[in-house]
Amino acid sequence: MSDALPPAKDDREDKEFMTTLAKGLAVLGAFGKQRPSMTLSEAAHVAELSRATARRVLRTLNQLGYVEQDGRSFSLSPRILDLGFAYLSTQSWIDRALPLMRELSERFGESCSAAILQGSDIVYVARVPARRIMSAALSVGSRLPALHTALGRALIGYLDEAEIWRRLNARRIEAYTPQTITDIQALFDRIRDDREQGFSIIDEELERGLRALAVPVLDRSGQAVGAINLSTHSTRTTRSEMREHFLPALNRLAAQVSSLTV
Repeated sequence: MSDALPPAKDDREDKEFMTTLAKGLAVLGAFGKQRPSMTLSEAAHVAELSRATARRVLRTLNQLGYVEQDGRSFSLSPRILDLGFAYLSTQSWIDRALPLMRELSERFGESCSAAILQGSDIVYVARVPARRIMSAALSVGSRLPALHTALGRALIGYLDEAEIWRRLNARRIEAYTPQTITDIQALFDRIRDDREQGFSIIDEELERGLRALAVPVLDRSGQAVGAINLSTHSTRTTRSEMREHFLPALNRLAAQVSSLTV
């Protein structure tokens, strides 16, 4: 299933809430890297719908061109990219950030990425890879758990306290490495501390050897619209060196992008 947060109870009880649309989006969200294609029964199970409902949804999506059918299997069609590109086209800060990210990546010889917050995950919206750091290849559209990434913590800190707790409780906290913070109170405190200091660092919490530093990109009202990071391997750069060299450069980049963001 998609890792996006479920609609709040008040949303589901809203008389204007379109249950049919929500079911269609649930089916679309069920597809992904682990499930590039599904049968009707599988889609119904993953989206938590009846077979009859899943059949109507898939038939509609197929006729609209967002889903393709091959025998008993269904998969997303290339037309689904229109939805993603439509979103990216409204985020002008990404276009402004990308050339600056390339310069930063070349200067330090490290990967530079930008992401937004979606539920309990971050979603990469721009990436300039340098050396291979993580075992998993990352690209635009890739998702990672927000709580254990510098990008995610830099963004979650801009939510109000109640919403931070909601997202902390929205998914099971998993220990990815011995350094992963799994205590919910400790995670909350780290998120608030990162907001206070204006940046976030993770040190081998998501994957052994991976260190990253991220800063938020703010709009003119002071709200975080995204975050940008530099990531490195623990054998190349210490935490102190990241603060000394990465942080000033990232702050300048974020300030340049933020100054033009509505």
